[in-house]
Amino acid sequence: MDMSDPKAQQHPSEPGVARIASSRMPTTYGAFTAIAYREHATGFEHIVLIKGNPPFGDVLVRVHSECLTGEAFGSLRCDCAQQLEGSLRLIAASDAGCLIYLRGHEGRGIGLANKIAAYGLQDEGLDTLEANVALGLPADARDFAASAGILEDLGIDRVVLFTNSPQKAEALRGCGVAVTATRNLIVLETADNAAYLRVREEQLSHIVTLTR
Repeated sequence: MDMSDPKAQQHPSEPGVARIASSRMPTTYGAFTAIAYREHATGFEHIVLIKGNPPFGDVLVRVHSECLTGEAFGSLRCDCAQQLEGSLRLIAASDAGCLIYLRGHEGRGIGLANKIAAYGLQDEGLDTLEANVALGLPADARDFAASAGILEDLGIDRVVLFTNSPQKAEALRGCGVAVTATRNLIVLETADNAAYLRVREEQLSHIVTLTR
């Protein structure tokens, strides 16, 4: 499928998302095609960056949850920006692949204001999971169903997933995505994110490959 084909821009996809628009997206990492989708159930607008024309069979994919604090403000409390940048570099260096950027996932789905409130509780000694629970919120409220609809629309049926999270791979499989393999992303441990990374490794079984 030619991802830059303007005839495909208004193509509705099932389940749950509609393709809205596409354009070239030159970046510091390389040249991509950007495709915008709207999720019917939530109204969230998601974006996909695609390198080349993904082939049939296994395709390199990163499904990335938005993180305004890390990606726009450079917050050191998490490794989200590192994973985003690392994924874009790896996909740009490959023949083909895509990054799905999911909106509505701020703070693992609890929203920006609640995320800041959770940070306040972490400043008082709670960890990232305990803080969500103390606010009466789920430890992880994200829904990855839109990813399945987007991948179906793109004609991608087998995924090699960039992730450090076994739970994300299983969540995508639960949505019908054939995750055939995973590849870990290397992240930098700092004084500010060390506790966060430790909780993810010890309590969420994340495979955290660190550089210091």
